[in-house]
Amino acid sequence: MPVSRGQQGGWVLKFISGKYQGGDFPVAGNREIVAGRAADLDLVLVEDMVSRKHAKIIMQGAEIWIQDLGSTNGTFVNGERIKKVRLKEGDRVLIGTSILRLERPSGGEAAAVDDQRARARLQEIGSRKPAGPAGGMSGRIEEVPVPDLLQMVTSTKKSGVFVIRGDEEGKIFLRNGQIYYACINENHSIGPIKSIYRIITWARGSYELQPSDSRKFMIELDEDLEVILMEALRIRDELKKIAPKLPPLTRSVLLSMPMAAPLRDLTPEQLDVLQLVYNYGQMKVILDKSPLPDLETLRALGLLLTKGYIREG
Repeated sequence: MPVSRGQQGGWVLKFISGKYQGGDFPVAGNREIVAGRAADLDLVLVEDMVSRKHAKIIMQGAEIWIQDLGSTNGTFVNGERIKKVRLKEGDRVLIGTSILRLERPSGGEAAAVDDQRARARLQEIGSRKPAGPAGGMSGRIEEVPVPDLLQMVTSTKKSGVFVIRGDEEGKIFLRNGQIYYACINENHSIGPIKSIYRIITWARGSYELQPSDSRKFMIELDEDLEVILMEALRIRDELKKIAPKLPPLTRSVLLSMPMAAPLRDLTPEQLDVLQLVYNYGQMKVILDKSPLPDLETLRALGLLLTKGYIREG
């Protein structure tokens, strides 16, 4: 929602990732807040990727704007590099390795925090958590979804390894802002494209940008991030439609005995999935072992269940 005139006095920029994660800075009144590395500014962010005078937040009546001040590494709003743009509630701003979100304070607590106390709090947090060699980005994907996170990071041409930990551990390898590899639980047999599509759909867990990995991989991705994201989100939407008709990934599936439906009616791909059921029998393992994309494998499993070739264990 746009920032309305009646809400001018109660907004904060909350740090949800990076060196100053957990801090916030008040946004109120008709004024300008200059952010950068220089010690005499309103919002001081001591990071290598932050310019001396990096960006300016401008309050104009009912509106809040952010303007880049010709910074070396740029200012980003929701993954897009900007020169000047109006902010709305929930917008995520990337300055250096810090991700800030414009939001209403919880209760009346943050509304009472003045600039001086906010600066002191940020200095205290920053002294406890210096930025690491990969940039110090960490947080929760509940706060910053994986697609948004990747858009922000690739826009800044970062290198490193994003480690995302939830029920499983995923790794996304970046080189100068380009995703070139991905894996889950260090299982390289799954393949990087299948791994990245899965990781992008994860909704819970933590993330951390670690230093670059020197390992060489036999297969590297070279697709544009936007293409990867569009396909991953399409797959996610399709999976949501068919998931209720399938057993959970933790469940087993078995060949039906006797098997009445004729095998000749199946395609070669469906026969391959049927063989995986025979060999492994667990939904998650079948997905991992299948050479087909997850969506095609699950569709094949759905058909095999419906036609009576297999049953839940």
